[in-house]
Amino acid sequence: MTNGPGPVGPMGKGPNGERPRQRGGMPPGAQQTEYTGRYVVLLDQQEPDRGLEALRSSVGISSVERVRGAEPGAAELLGRADVSVVFDELGVAVVDVRPDQRHALVTTAEAEPTIIATEPERVVYASVITEPQRTLTGFFPTYRSDDGEVSRHTRAELATSLGPAWDEQNTTWGLQGIRANWSHLTGSGVKVAVLDTGVDTDHPDLTGCVEATASFVSGVSVEDGHGHGTHCVGTVAGPAEPGRAPRYGVAGEARVLVGKVLSDQGVGSDGEILAGMAWAVAQGARVVSMSLGAPVEPGELFPQTYENVARRALRRGTVIVAAAGNESRRPGFVAPVGRPANCPSILAVAALGKDLGTAFFSCGAINGAGGEINIAAPGVDIFSAAPDGTYQTMSGTSMATPHAAGVVTLLAQAHPDASAADLSTRLLSGAHPLAQPGADIGAGLLQAP
Repeated sequence: MTNGPGPVGPMGKGPNGERPRQRGGMPPGAQQTEYTGRYVVLLDQQEPDRGLEALRSSVGISSVERVRGAEPGAAELLGRADVSVVFDELGVAVVDVRPDQRHALVTTAEAEPTIIATEPERVVYASVITEPQRTLTGFFPTYRSDDGEVSRHTRAELATSLGPAWDEQNTTWGLQGIRANWSHLTGSGVKVAVLDTGVDTDHPDLTGCVEATASFVSGVSVEDGHGHGTHCVGTVAGPAEPGRAPRYGVAGEARVLVGKVLSDQGVGSDGEILAGMAWAVAQGARVVSMSLGAPVEPGELFPQTYENVARRALRRGTVIVAAAGNESRRPGFVAPVGRPANCPSILAVAALGKDLGTAFFSCGAINGAGGEINIAAPGVDIFSAAPDGTYQTMSGTSMATPHAAGVVTLLAQAHPDASAADLSTRLLSGAHPLAQPGADIGAGLLQAP
């Protein structure tokens, strides 16, 4: 999730139908909740029809359309106000409920055991860092030596040990930082889904890695009119030897599934994200990378729908990684990990700068269960692909997340029979420790196997 003011699309209504404030008018670090007016319902996968029938009879939900597996049409259905959509793959429904029926919805959900959770649909976004980019100073270890000891250096000493600066002539500093340039693994044969603003399908660096695409934003193709999605796809699976750039992709032989779940303005909704997740799982993705999210308040609980969907995905063998969020303004203000990264079953990725310090914008473990940081990755001044066959440098926990997704892809190649839980454990146990607290960086600096 990159940071900064983001536009609010036409779906952005409050729970009573009011329009939310524009994020551009918010002070740094401020947070708000944006709603679409619809509800997300988590159903018992063993008896989904029973829960739907309860909603029909007591709430009068609109006609139900089912989306199974990877079939097309979800975007158009989500764009219609007269249709409720059920994603059978994950047992999730997105329903439109009249304001005078919302109390009935709540009471029905409480009384009907096959309705596990009912939550207002939130707006989800991605946007761009606009403030001066800086990182915290402090004490950071260099990489482990052969005998396993860790030498600690000040920021200046670390810079000296690496040279005057990271030499990015052949490889980006991000790949050097996670040691992907030393790995013999390529992600060959592993499916990884990137759910974002789409991709430049004609980018010469990416045409070989994109296996399938789908748009879950009504009325638009998967083509990326924003740049955020193409950048993330490039970080996951850009080629080992780009024609006109240094290497910037972690797993250059991965099979990428690109789901457009955010508009060209970088805005989406829970329904579009969940539709993309269902598609990715149905397509057999071993990893789902989500550089997106929404801010939460201190003390706010994680969303039950995303958590249960993530658990169901894990049982299917899919690891989900998501951006921790960029609402912090360190050192004075640290915001809690945003949603859906704040779910216990989703890996939350923090951002590091070139000095391996915590990026000033990176969110931290302020809230309870699920609100922790799991791992940290390079997220400042990250070079990758851009639309129209070009390149750009971006910053955010959005940029850290595809580094992590790429490394999980490498782990999946190395351990093809591993469960999703085992892949997550291997990712965290392989992290390189840093001096910052776990509340900021989790297990530490991501490392490629």
